[in-house]
Amino acid sequence: MDRRKALKKAGLLAGATIAMPSMFSLLQSCKSETRLDWQPEFFTEEEAKTISALIDTILPATDTPGGLDVKADMFIDKVVAHTYDAEGQKYMRDAIAEFNQACKEKYGAIFPELSNSEKIEVLKDAEANSPKFNPGIWGTSVGEQEPVGFYRSMKSMAIWAYFTSEEIGENVLSYDPIPGTYEPCKPLSEVGNRWSL
Repeated sequence: MDRRKALKKAGLLAGATIAMPSMFSLLQSCKSETRLDWQPEFFTEEEAKTISALIDTILPATDTPGGLDVKADMFIDKVVAHTYDAEGQKYMRDAIAEFNQACKEKYGAIFPELSNSEKIEVLKDAEANSPKFNPGIWGTSVGEQEPVGFYRSMKSMAIWAYFTSEEIGENVLSYDPIPGTYEPCKPLSEVGNRWSL
């Protein structure tokens, strides 16, 4: 990966965490809910299944927890329910319906009902054809940002929810709640994982 791409990715992640620190309380509130008793605050059952299937396809469980393991879908439901205005909520409903309709037209079923290989094909197509975020510097977009559409914004929100979750922050990323000494010339090979704090 070249330096520009690395800075771009780091900037987007940093921007998400810096731009909306109030979202952490929503993320924390998802921690106590379990899969069996979760009732979406905003999404309908079909919409919630679509978001969950999308997150599970983008961030599947491997040797680390997946997006559903850290309840990213519950977090997104809370974000939309508590921070989107009526226009934003209507856009979200319309975008999910449009996304599922495109899946029906191409594969005969809505996204959560597709096979894994079909879901991957849908995401490959969306990745190739969705507008992209402008490059950013420390969370600030360079130039005027055009709308990125449902897929790109949902992917960004899922990744943000994932990396700001307690499970990933403490057990996957490097974590030191009480940092040690400042080491300005430490070799990059000794740094290890990206740090959560």
